[in-house]
Amino acid sequence: MTEMTQSAGGIVLNQAGEIALVKNGPSFWGFPKGHLDEGEEAISAALREIEEETGLTALTTVAELGYYERYRGTPDGSGDDTSELKRIHMFLFTTAEERLAPIDSSNPEARWVKKEEVASLLSHPKDREFFESMKSRLS
Repeated sequence: MTEMTQSAGGIVLNQAGEIALVKNGPSFWGFPKGHLDEGEEAISAALREIEEETGLTALTTVAELGYYERYRGTPDGSGDDTSELKRIHMFLFTTAEERLAPIDSSNPEARWVKKEEVASLLSHPKDREFFESMKSRLS
């Protein structure tokens, strides 16, 4: 039985045009995102999750990027956990902050990545597909 869940997160650009990516588990890289709490709006969840996973708090919302769906990734990034289908609502943010300092212990690492290197670092094919479809909106 597959459970449908709602998540939200973002593509966060710094002033150098780099994008914040976070590590979840031993080797799974993705955008900062997470589940919506009961009654929470997607934008609020995105801001909360980005703060938890990157430490960034001074974010400017640029655009709503819509959503995509994918199964939860396995911790090692090798496949899908089909027990959970996520609808991931995504937003585009900018920040002048440079220091990444994750608060959430299950996302111990965050890094700024050059735009042209993001797709190769993303672990989940659906995250890559979404990023590729949004690249033209990031300049």
